[in-house]
Amino acid sequence: MTDEQRRQRIIGRLEAGAEHAACGEHIAAMDALRRAELYNTLAFERLERKNRDINDIHRSTGENWNQTFYIMLLRTIGGMDNRRPFEELAGRATYAAILRERDSLHKIEALLLGTSGLLDLYRDDEYTIALKREYHHLRNKYSVSPLDASAWNLARIYPHNHPTLRLAQIASFLYDNELVMNRILECRTPDDVYSLFRSEASSYWTTHFIPSAASRRITKRIGRTKSELLGINLVAQMQFAYGSYIGSETLRDRAVTLLERIPPEDNRFTRSWNRYGRLAENAFDSQSLLQLSREYCSRRRCAECPVGARILKKSCGDCSIAKK
Repeated sequence: MTDEQRRQRIIGRLEAGAEHAACGEHIAAMDALRRAELYNTLAFERLERKNRDINDIHRSTGENWNQTFYIMLLRTIGGMDNRRPFEELAGRATYAAILRERDSLHKIEALLLGTSGLLDLYRDDEYTIALKREYHHLRNKYSVSPLDASAWNLARIYPHNHPTLRLAQIASFLYDNELVMNRILECRTPDDVYSLFRSEASSYWTTHFIPSAASRRITKRIGRTKSELLGINLVAQMQFAYGSYIGSETLRDRAVTLLERIPPEDNRFTRSWNRYGRLAENAFDSQSLLQLSREYCSRRRCAECPVGARILKKSCGDCSIAKK
């Protein structure tokens, strides 16, 4: 068997196990130093990739960092299921318009919920009638057109994550906080992030998850788990991107430190890796494993993968295939 044939056989085995995170066994066997080196490579790949995404948004806003943050806030709060309509909403009901109406929580709610188009899906009650009346005025004032309600994915959405409730929480957050971008950049710990996003949705939502359908009484705040996800996918990413933009290693380091202080994510990707042991101690680690899953395993890029390269080298020693 030639070196190249042997190389292709090893890569074939890696690709066959990629869907099942089979390389987790190899990662679990690494010593702490080598694993840290691997995670550092992967985590910075992911930070740089998200930095490029944020830069694209920044350019699309005419280099307005407040609007960039606002778009990132809405697309992050929406999660994977509704990222696109939340981002579209942020482009229609802009941060500049929100700031002009910041003296009234009711007006911010009307602007966000009215532009979402979601109010048309529910029976009217006193609250929604008042929102629609206010939105009619704001729509004309800012030349805003609402989204079609069909743009939203509402199937199998948990009540606490329903877009209408999330928008009400964001309205309260924007009403409660001035200079939001500055506060984001100052966050250093998970508690800082939790305190920042702990605004309570207005009183109507104490007995509602969706409009016009009363529920048991419960204060509607963004919970600890969601705030940790905001810390990972919004706060740390904005710190790293803005730090890169202004050339501040302090901000870039702050982003990394924040990720190291937030608990690891619990999702289908991390659960696959954790079958081989506790491979993620914090969010920096879980972001590394997510980068491995999304950018390499799911695309069968085993030959280019930093883990695959190590396995090839270990399997082949000093033979020529390990050097390709």
